[in-house]
Amino acid sequence: MQDDFAGLEEFILFTIGRTPVTLGGIVAGAVVMILAFVVAWAAAAGLRRVRARARYGGAALYIVEKPVTYGVVIIGLVAGLSTVGLDFSSLAIFAGAVGVGVGLGLQGVVKEFVSGLVLIFDRVVNIGDYVELESGQRGQVQEIGPRATRIRNNDNIDIIVPNSQLIEGILVNWTLHGATRRIHIPFGVAYGADKDKVREAVLAAARALPFTLPESEDHKSQVWLVGFGDSALNFELLVWPDLNAAKRPNAMLAAYTWAIDDALRGANIEIPFPQTDLRIRSLFGHEGDGALETLGLKSPAAPVVPQPAAPTVNDAAEDVVRPLPEPEPEPDPQAPPAMSPPDIVDRP
Repeated sequence: MQDDFAGLEEFILFTIGRTPVTLGGIVAGAVVMILAFVVAWAAAAGLRRVRARARYGGAALYIVEKPVTYGVVIIGLVAGLSTVGLDFSSLAIFAGAVGVGVGLGLQGVVKEFVSGLVLIFDRVVNIGDYVELESGQRGQVQEIGPRATRIRNNDNIDIIVPNSQLIEGILVNWTLHGATRRIHIPFGVAYGADKDKVREAVLAAARALPFTLPESEDHKSQVWLVGFGDSALNFELLVWPDLNAAKRPNAMLAAYTWAIDDALRGANIEIPFPQTDLRIRSLFGHEGDGALETLGLKSPAAPVVPQPAAPTVNDAAEDVVRPLPEPEPEPDPQAPPAMSPPDIVDRP
């Protein structure tokens, strides 16, 4: 056996510069590289399993996982080529020329890879963060890969974004610091409405929603009068929802809007719509009530009895309360394949 291996080591296939490459060296180098890939795969699988079970520190484990995996693979490749018998010092000029060519051809890939490492170590974007891109697309960060970052929106659609775009462009991270953020919900009421009554009704509706945080000195729900529209007084509700609701901005906005509409209707406050009024100052020499009596349009007004508002179902509020799923862990390669259920055969 030793004689056969010695024969493989002495069997020269070709020569690179002054370095002979033997069959035994290629076999040994391949074994080293395969072992490196196996070790990197096992380390990544183990860290993924620990990260999936850990309640805290998942971002830190992700930072450890990527450099360990890449480092083991790179060391294995270098060690394997050295085992083959390649002398890197003698190939410095050749490697430099090849490196320039590869760098020009793969500069985009290298750029994305380096950008991914910057994202991992900079900690501005972490796994599980809810972010908004320049294009307006929003979602939760699921994975930061060597080429692109995978973001999943609330419609369960994955958005693949090159890492360099997250570094060079404007990125809004809704959940980087703090447990919540203040949101503004615009609404309008008819001119002549009691502003205090509007404020009390809307604040009561906002505080009744389960995802509105309890008020404190720093987090207070407020109602602002922000402008005078063509047919309405323009208000804004300022409220602090919890973190789970902040990760569902569309459903959250719909839930608060629904609650505001219920509150205004329940308080008999008119919600206006664009309209044009035509005012006739005089008709056949009469004005006001006299003109209406001339046309036969004047009649005693019946008293208006307010009716209690019927309860409504706020679907958006139910969606906001539902827990947001955690980032999906990568599949465990060591887990056995799922067995399909046996076919059920009707027997007499």
